Amino acid sequence: MMKKLLVLVMALGMFGISQAQEFDVGIKAGVNFSQFQDAKNFDSDSRTGLLAGAFVGVKFSDRFAIQPEILYSQQGGDSDFGDYHIDYVNVPVIFKFYLISDVLNVQAGPQFGFVANDDFPEFEAIEEQVEAESFDISAAVGAGLDLPFGLRVDARYNFGFTETIENTDAKNGVFSLALGYSFL
Repeated sequence: MMKKLLVLVMALGMFGISQAQEFDVGIKAGVNFSQFQDAKNFDSDSRTGLLAGAFVGVKFSDRFAIQPEILYSQQGGDSDFGDYHIDYVNVPVIFKFYLISDVLNVQAGPQFGFVANDDFPEFEAIEEQVEAESFDISAAVGAGLDLPFGLRVDARYNFGFTETIENTDAKNGVFSLALGYSFL
């Protein structure tokens, strides 16, 4: 599955580059506020984590761009039963629509997540029974500012579609704030 997704992202990237008016590459880092949504059998509080990674932006017109990213993202939640720390390598494919010139944009797109680390510190006695799903599909919506000198600011919310922890119906809900820098 990972190989097929990587090939798809690369193919979209190559097509986008060939059609692009503008092209940029950059890095970004920020903070996540994550919580499990729709969980049965437990309530969870927010977990604060970091996100960091890189992006490639391809602008097709004055109003429309696509921005694939690869991000390391600390997510999860805290509950009465214990803390759930699940770290992902996320691959969002963000479509950007510019509202005001080249500055203010709204964003939306799919996100594909691969578990890099799952840690359930309070569940050591039953660790084999508490498993994170290895793959996560979500949708991202948000807004961003493309500022002078290559600076970028993004605020997004990711709605999880897939179960995060086996047999819980829990889905990721993640609000993130990130600061980026474009090299081109």
